Amino acid sequence: MDKDKEKVVIIGAGPAGLSVAYYLLKNTDIKPIILEESEYIGGISRTHNHNGNRMDLGGHRFFTKSDDVMNLWMELFPVQELPSKDQILLANEEQKKEWQGKTGVDPEKDDEMFLKRNRLSRIYFLKKFFDYPISFKPETFMNMGFINVMKAGFGYLGSCVKKRKENSLEDFYINRFGVPLYRMFFEDYTEKLWGIHPSSIAPDWGAQRVKGLSLLGVIKNCLLKPFIKKEQVETSLIEEFLYPKKGPGQLYEAMASKITEMGGQIVMNNSVNQILFDGDRICGVKTVDKDGYETTYGCSVVFSSMPVKDLVMSFNKDVEKEVKDVAENLPYRDFMTVGLLVKKFAIKNKSKYKTVGDIIPDCWIYIQERNVKLGRLQIFNNWSPYMVKDFENTVWIGLEYFCSEGDSMWTMDNSKFIEMASSELEEIGIIKKDDILDSTLIRVKKAYPAYFGTYKNFDKVKNYLDTIPNLYCVGRNGQHRYNNMDHSILTGIEAAKAFISGTGKEHVWSVNTENEYHEKK
Repeated sequence: MDKDKEKVVIIGAGPAGLSVAYYLLKNTDIKPIILEESEYIGGISRTHNHNGNRMDLGGHRFFTKSDDVMNLWMELFPVQELPSKDQILLANEEQKKEWQGKTGVDPEKDDEMFLKRNRLSRIYFLKKFFDYPISFKPETFMNMGFINVMKAGFGYLGSCVKKRKENSLEDFYINRFGVPLYRMFFEDYTEKLWGIHPSSIAPDWGAQRVKGLSLLGVIKNCLLKPFIKKEQVETSLIEEFLYPKKGPGQLYEAMASKITEMGGQIVMNNSVNQILFDGDRICGVKTVDKDGYETTYGCSVVFSSMPVKDLVMSFNKDVEKEVKDVAENLPYRDFMTVGLLVKKFAIKNKSKYKTVGDIIPDCWIYIQERNVKLGRLQIFNNWSPYMVKDFENTVWIGLEYFCSEGDSMWTMDNSKFIEMASSELEEIGIIKKDDILDSTLIRVKKAYPAYFGTYKNFDKVKNYLDTIPNLYCVGRNGQHRYNNMDHSILTGIEAAKAFISGTGKEHVWSVNTENEYHEKK
């Protein structure tokens, strides 16, 4: 069959689905159709606009070791060449003189672009800040206290002498940091994120998210930092990244516009409720819109970024019981974020970093305090000054909570949840509730594919899906893998390449599993 004449349906308008469409439109005559269940472009990488203040749902740094992904980003947006608003406000006279007369991509005048941002993420524990990853500064030892420092040192030495068999995420962390540091900085946060103890979670998550990171790696990074090229630094240690001027959703909305300009079609507010088969091949996709109206799209190939659970349950043919049971019970964690607009922070900036209004300089903060449910705090002013309507006089923050659809947090009344979140942030000393000017609450279903329960048998589902010759699974939920954004994009590119060339799906599934991808360019 002539590939250029095939009918291509893509499920999901997130980074993976959009990347499939973009690649096909640039390299073939195919005009794909993207089916998106929500009213938003970008999936969980979208940007939510609340009264002129923009929220990044989850915090998305644009950094990659993939040339394909970087080239795609650079095709869409240029990188700033002149200073952004915060850089102008913080500049000294010498810097201002350097900028005089220069021309180029200007954040103050142009809209679609990447800003260059410095990454700072810290841990907040015992109402004190610790570097993330843990660094060997006098401040770290002072904050930990002498006894904890000694425990951590001997615990780490013990982990070097005797390695555990890595049957769980707890084993993974202890092998790299020792028991005391694991207990202080990983155990509670991980349980907040997943809702179960790390001893019950497969080690795969740690292998994907912090591959190559260990206490020894942190020490080496501190000592060798002046001699290490940027592309050799572990993902968790990256100190600079690109960021769209108005959040990640801005880039994906621009990408969607390019797709429609090139002849692709994006159908919003249409949820896939049935996948139709003719023998072992998919022949159609049935959707239902918000008014209950059904539409069937005939197709010769499907690229799916919908949750694997929902995908398998939508098949209109018999699926063997073992595969169906694994898929139906795959676990997920859902996500809620509270946006708070405040006059100022109660906590002072004691770091070396200068900020507008002298606010704390972090992009996000991991909240390790055991007495609150809050998992992570984003400060949107530090992501981009253009995310905040009144950047110079207000602080726009996101309080992130991890939950499960239907639990007590998920079903809590919006106003009660916002009140709880505000009280928690005041309790740990970061704001005063009297300084809150505005608030909002966003819920995101199936934000995090989880690595426990029936996940241990996920290969049975993967192998079954691979028997469907005209189905390609892409993206975080499409592969039930906790991918970074660039990994999700790369699955889309690799799937499009595999389809065009007629090769197998191995490269699609292998994204974010190979050591070399993470550790070397």
